[in-house]
Amino acid sequence: MIVQNLKIFSQNVYKNSLIVNTILETQNQFDIILIQELPWSEICKIPSTTNCEGEPLMGTCHHPNWIAFAKTPTCGNDFPRVITYINIRLSSLRFLLRKDIFNYRDIGLISFINNDICHYILNVYSDSSHSALRYLKDTEANIDNVLLMTGDFNIRDSLWNPSFPFHSSISDDLIIIADSFDLTLSSPTNPSPTRFSDTIGESNTVIDLMFLRSGSEELDNHSILPDSHLSSDHAPLLIDIPISSKIIHMSKLSIIPKSKQETEFIKNVILNVSTMDTSNIDDIKKLEQVVNLLRSIVDQVWSKNAKESKITKHSKQWWSEPCSRALNNYRAARNLENWKTFKKTVKDAKRTFFNDKIQEIANKS
Repeated sequence: MIVQNLKIFSQNVYKNSLIVNTILETQNQFDIILIQELPWSEICKIPSTTNCEGEPLMGTCHHPNWIAFAKTPTCGNDFPRVITYINIRLSSLRFLLRKDIFNYRDIGLISFINNDICHYILNVYSDSSHSALRYLKDTEANIDNVLLMTGDFNIRDSLWNPSFPFHSSISDDLIIIADSFDLTLSSPTNPSPTRFSDTIGESNTVIDLMFLRSGSEELDNHSILPDSHLSSDHAPLLIDIPISSKIIHMSKLSIIPKSKQETEFIKNVILNVSTMDTSNIDDIKKLEQVVNLLRSIVDQVWSKNAKESKITKHSKQWWSEPCSRALNNYRAARNLENWKTFKKTVKDAKRTFFNDKIQEIANKS
């Protein structure tokens, strides 16, 4: 499979897990999904020395077909508000969450390698106090090849919404930040509000934006999907980012946990590392030589023990045909009753699936 463009989907989901699960299940044609205001909920209780009932383990939405990148919470109220999902078929591009550059819960900086060049994508949620913009303004980051900055910036301005008559000084800060990454405001191919108000007398607005690499003739303007926001009050934004042609192999090398191959891999790595001479590391050049040797050892031992397996599309096992039909009915009618029906269908499908699993395990034991 040859990839020449990265198809990117971005949306503020307003902390709704059903929307995120639906996107991950139905939007496999995209390569990257950028989410703002992601949901966090309790998964289970874990043992605690201070609470006899256990401490809550919090988590967000995952899917076997997507690799999730989000900052790890450091305390109870520090949950990230942005997350990036990378389609598993693109794992060979070596995507990384660059917390070494921006370590902030409302900013997700993702890097990937294409044609031996490191490129970056910025996923931003800036709340009403514009804390993410303040962080970007105050944090020095010398990075090149930023292809895209997008998200919910929570700024109303005549610069991107002609129906709004005012200009904000916060917008100037945003433009300066974008310019520092050599990015320019993108104009949508189909101008439309991106945030829809359900408050009487309050107008719809444009606060979800995209900034693209300046002077690039290859980058087209983004598009807005005003009719595809499900129950969120924000419309999705779409963009295709051209990259150097990359052959994506639909298979990968892997080692099964607790297998004979894993045991051999660990044993051989330890054996080879134990023979490395690290006594003379007294300058950067020698350190680099040792690190490169270590990498070579791990690569060789991995290739020797790993087995090739196909990368295939997986659905969540509970997703059913009735779920797909209920979703299509909601998309056609776009009313609250159809959304409630879809939500109930998903809930029933999950209950049935997990009840059957529990019964299956009980019968085996």
